[in-house]
Amino acid sequence: MIAPKQIFSVSDAAAVINQTLEYAFPLISVTGEVANFKISGQKWVFFDLKDEAMSLKCFMPAWNLRTEVADGMTVIVAARPRLGRYGFSLNIETLRPTGEGSIKKAFELLRAKLTVEGLFAPERKRSLPDLPAHIGVISSTGAAGYRDFLKILDARFGNMRVKVADTAVQGDGAADQMIRALEYFNTSSHPPEVVAILRGGGSRDDLAAFDDERLVRAIAGSRLPTIVGVGHEIDETLADLAADVRASTPSNAAEILVPDRREIVATLVAELRRVVTATENQLDEVGGNTSDSLDVISTRLDQTVERAEQNLKRLTGMLKQLDPKVVLGRGYAIVRAENGQVLRQSPSLGERLCIETSVAEIDAEVVAMRKKV
Repeated sequence: MIAPKQIFSVSDAAAVINQTLEYAFPLISVTGEVANFKISGQKWVFFDLKDEAMSLKCFMPAWNLRTEVADGMTVIVAARPRLGRYGFSLNIETLRPTGEGSIKKAFELLRAKLTVEGLFAPERKRSLPDLPAHIGVISSTGAAGYRDFLKILDARFGNMRVKVADTAVQGDGAADQMIRALEYFNTSSHPPEVVAILRGGGSRDDLAAFDDERLVRAIAGSRLPTIVGVGHEIDETLADLAADVRASTPSNAAEILVPDRREIVATLVAELRRVVTATENQLDEVGGNTSDSLDVISTRLDQTVERAEQNLKRLTGMLKQLDPKVVLGRGYAIVRAENGQVLRQSPSLGERLCIETSVAEIDAEVVAMRKKV
């Protein structure tokens, strides 16, 4: 037997072991099945994380728990291994369910809890502005769903002021980034009229951030009206339920937010024709005793309607020529910065750009610039 070179006290030995663990494994991810789950005094969470051969004790502050957990669920934890007074344990920093069954169970448990609190009650929902001039967006600017939203928005009406908060929309930290973005819009000195929270399709694991309890509460408590367009039509998240309006997709969110200008023109024309028809009917009721003055009025009304229809046709043509699709079809292109905003000033060298033509979207990088003469 080889004698150790140094003899430690129990406390010193634990300190050396923890120092070694902290150096070698500062933060590790572990997956396993939850057993013996309990919350003590609404302050501390204790449970075992196990597989077929081993079980590890886990500990975390209750405020770090962002979803509902029950025995039998499979979770992934980010933890710091630690040797403490009561033995070895994992000190949990983040926890999320994984696997279809566990994700669904966590969703149902948290939905039931928040439903009892009234967070999803219909009477809490607010209507969205009819035609918002200023829209706040929370999304990843590199995502296809965000680009689809902008494209539909421009095609339907255009000339909207869109301010985007570029955030992660999946993975650790995504929910916190979206919460901070929502707080930013709510406390802005010039807030948008509505906030759209967007993400394209993905697996239930990919959409997990939108079932985060803190994010759901932040959406429900937003001072500004909210619309959430996440995933595909069949996807449903707790963020959807907490929002004032749920959109089935990011593109659908754009359709809900702004009307189609062509429909507006058509509605105006139809209303004008209805007024004309009603006026003509009233004149007909006067019968054969209609005076010359009524004939004059009728003629003038017809002329007024004709001029109005001609003006509407002219305006419709002008609007059509301003349609981005028509402009692109004439050989022009739309250049956007990385955040999705239309480029209105000189870019920087090395800056990434997205160039949209009538037939393609091109990712580019600025390698040189020349001033226009």
